[in-house]
Amino acid sequence: MANILIIDDEPDILALVNNILSKDHHRVTIKTSARHMPLNEYSTFDLILLDVMMPDIDGFELCTQIRDIVDCPILFLTAKSMETDIMFGLSVGADDYIVKPFRAGELKARVNAHLRRENREKNHMLSASGVKFNLSAKEIFVDKEKINLTKSEYQICEFLARNKGQVFSKEQIYESVYGYDRESDSSTITEHVKNIRNKLSAREVSPIETVWGIGYKWV
Repeated sequence: MANILIIDDEPDILALVNNILSKDHHRVTIKTSARHMPLNEYSTFDLILLDVMMPDIDGFELCTQIRDIVDCPILFLTAKSMETDIMFGLSVGADDYIVKPFRAGELKARVNAHLRRENREKNHMLSASGVKFNLSAKEIFVDKEKINLTKSEYQICEFLARNKGQVFSKEQIYESVYGYDRESDSSTITEHVKNIRNKLSAREVSPIETVWGIGYKWV
């Protein structure tokens, strides 16, 4: 069961898609317009379906605006079938493109396939604040470019990113990365964070925030 958002200015399409996906026990939110919807709400969904031709803002533009703040699959619903439109939709961050009119079975299959893939990837991938982690390879990427970190730097990043928004003292981070028995002290964390920031700032991302008097958090 997934939390799915559909935005389409055609009530009949909304009713159809809602009916199809609700039968698979998904929680479906329908909207005829993106107007007045705060950007941060998009990150609460597991999959988003967007109509391309909408009166307030077209689906391509909306996808461009939200792609950096949502990790979930974005699928376009549109009557357009020209190859150039499909290519452009994928280039702005969409994951798939379903042409109207579509069959119920096709919609269900596409949506559920993307949700299954997303669940598989979450076991191996983590995205947080513009940084993508390959958890299996212990590597991080920004805009598909690998950032070369030491083992300790990577472990600090993964720990903070997995606990995004939570504040940790240097001692807590040290204990999480090294354990209690390592012969060092928590001031080591300060230097590691400094090095991490230098490497990430070169790619114009700054996910680690200092909380003065306490420690650090991933924002």
